[in-house]
Amino acid sequence: MKRDYTIWGITITWKRLALIFVIGILSGLVNGLLGIGGGTILIPAMVFLLCERQHQAHGTSLAIILPTAIVSSFVYRAHGNLDLALAAQVAVGGIVGGYIGAKLMNRIPPVTLQKLFGVFMGLAGLRMILA
Repeated sequence: MKRDYTIWGITITWKRLALIFVIGILSGLVNGLLGIGGGTILIPAMVFLLCERQHQAHGTSLAIILPTAIVSSFVYRAHGNLDLALAAQVAVGGIVGGYIGAKLMNRIPPVTLQKLFGVFMGLAGLRMILA
């Protein structure tokens, strides 16, 4: 069996391709099931399992979340669990905040960014447990 696979001009091993696929499945599952961005799975997985740089993982996570969020939104909408008016209103602020956050992210050293992300995830988890 061939040990390497080339996709979009990038050669990767079958093991890495399988790992990427599993990470994608877990991210989509978390997105669809819990309604949270795949970044909770994607960023740590890309940094620790795929050895991507912290900044690269953040940017890549955002690009991955878009299609998974669209698919999940269609399913939520089909079951009457999506308020499009509210989504549009919050999205306006989200677009502005996303732009500002992306600009700021590029000024933060990778180690600091990783720590900030960890603190945020810890606080979010604690809030969900205690709520």
